[in-house]
Amino acid sequence: MATTQSGERAPRRDAAENRAAILAAARTVLGGDPDAPLDAIVAAAGLSRRAFYGHFASRDELRREVAQQGAARVTAAVQDVSHPDSRVVLARIGARMWGEVEDFRVLAQRTIRGPLLDEIGDALAPLRELLLATVTRGIENGELRQDMAPDTLARLIEGAALAVLDEAAAHQLDHASGVALVTGTTLGVAGLSWRETAEVVATGLADTAHDPASHFSLSKDS
Repeated sequence: MATTQSGERAPRRDAAENRAAILAAARTVLGGDPDAPLDAIVAAAGLSRRAFYGHFASRDELRREVAQQGAARVTAAVQDVSHPDSRVVLARIGARMWGEVEDFRVLAQRTIRGPLLDEIGDALAPLRELLLATVTRGIENGELRQDMAPDTLARLIEGAALAVLDEAAAHQLDHASGVALVTGTTLGVAGLSWRETAEVVATGLADTAHDPASHFSLSKDS
């Protein structure tokens, strides 16, 4: 068996694959039903309970790792977002966040609103830092509302995004509708009118894979 540079034995390939299969099955099964039993996850992974307990002590431990990985993916998805206009950055952050959670919206909503939130705080820290920096720059440049401190506004924008997640967990939204709702809601809190929001979304997301501009066209013309 191969060894690491420190001399420790590397995990067997099949063990690593089994762990990955459990995590992938958990994301799929819990994404559809956050209350699904352990047996459903193990069956989806094509493994036995004995194999499962070789990697995780309990369903709760598995649930924590799935939540931490999800938070890390959301943070990674926004880490390269940049634009001279802070409003465009906020729109792109919202669009990319939705792209990561839309298939697991109920699971994500349960995580954010549940006791696991504290455990994923470190994984979400870079996202919150980016949001605060963007809001601070936007206020300084006169692009965002001027009647609040940056940290207050950043928290309110985060809260607005979570409110959209609550709505998405309760009702079916397709991809473009979800992007439109999260960008419209967060930019509205940031101080933009619906017309200004429509313009930012139409221009700022047109060159990305997340372009909900058509969802705003009727409103702009009405």
